[in-house]
Amino acid sequence: MIGAAEAIWILAALATAGVILRPWRLPEAIWAAAGAAALVLFGLLPWRDALRAVGQGTDVYLFLIGMMLLAELARQEGLFDWLAAYATRHARGSAKRLFGLVYLVGILVTAFLSNDATAVVLTPAVYAAARAARAEPLPYLFICAFIANAASFVLPISNPANLVIFGSRMPSLLPWMRAFALPSALAILATFVALRLTQRQALAGSIAGEIDLPRLAPGAGLAAGGIAVTALVLLAASALDLPLGLPTFLAGGLSAGLVLLGRRMAPWALLRGVSWSVLPLVAGLFVLVAGVARTGVLARLTLALQAMAEHSVDQAAWAAGLLSALACNLANNLPVGLVAGSIGPGEIPAPVTRALLIGIDLGPNLSVTGSLATLLWLVALRREGAQVGAWQFLRLGLIVMPPALILALGALLLA
Repeated sequence: MIGAAEAIWILAALATAGVILRPWRLPEAIWAAAGAAALVLFGLLPWRDALRAVGQGTDVYLFLIGMMLLAELARQEGLFDWLAAYATRHARGSAKRLFGLVYLVGILVTAFLSNDATAVVLTPAVYAAARAARAEPLPYLFICAFIANAASFVLPISNPANLVIFGSRMPSLLPWMRAFALPSALAILATFVALRLTQRQALAGSIAGEIDLPRLAPGAGLAAGGIAVTALVLLAASALDLPLGLPTFLAGGLSAGLVLLGRRMAPWALLRGVSWSVLPLVAGLFVLVAGVARTGVLARLTLALQAMAEHSVDQAAWAAGLLSALACNLANNLPVGLVAGSIGPGEIPAPVTRALLIGIDLGPNLSVTGSLATLLWLVALRREGAQVGAWQFLRLGLIVMPPALILALGALLLA
């Protein structure tokens, strides 16, 4: 006879497998939502607890809607095509130089707009750049996925999971930089080297260098301004310890409203372009983690980390970083971040909490299910007609992620 705890773990595992493998090519959201619904229908999670779990994601939903509106607005106004042509011209016919330019832009977008923005906003621009340069797009598209996680702990706002993990205990900017500056730098560098080496054959040739800059639509300037203002708003909200969802939603909505009013356009084409399926995907993940939490895993995790930290803080930090990195690829970093953030303040030492964050932010570079940003990246790829399989990503992730994770954790504990 299967107990309730075992049944919850089985359903969570099946839902995660569905998200990874996408049987019958059904969207990821269907599998996450089906797993969440099954927990309620089989009486493993009270429906009130499921609704409460869905409500926990409100800030994340608002954040994603704002970012997706900005991305679709910029796309429809031709901003991505213009940026792609501009970057390609500055690469001056060198595939390697274009690779470096895209990587640098990915760092900046992730650090100041979040890793989800890199997946949603940068991926279409990079695909357009590769297409304009008549280059194989995959090496450049991989940058968008991997830098979104590798640079996601440069600043507190670089990953919504950072806010989930620390909550009210979020360090101010200077202590954050002292703790994470060197680990971030090493993770970014190690990821670049690994990607550059693995993609060296695809980058050996030349690309088109003489690209005409396309004419920008009238609303492109407002779209670019909206993205810039959103970055400033996120920095200010982070400094004031405010939730990021509502400011991002308002910035995206206001930017879209101004462009639509200026061009006297109805909003339907813009709204149709937004990947709304991302929202039930995230909601399903929140419900699944609520179900897993009922198995008592959180209490056991806290006790295990406390016992290990009493013996050796460094040993506990290594274990926390490595295990959280693995857990993200089994259950996604957003639910794992929720579990880590539920550990009460002062229950484990600060180095262990920081190691948890690095594992949760960087570990997802192993597989396509590791982070919400990577799932958003897959959705963006499919919109452009590109495909990356789960096993294809895993083969590359096995090379890229482990060195970056080990270097980042080592630097954290040496600081």
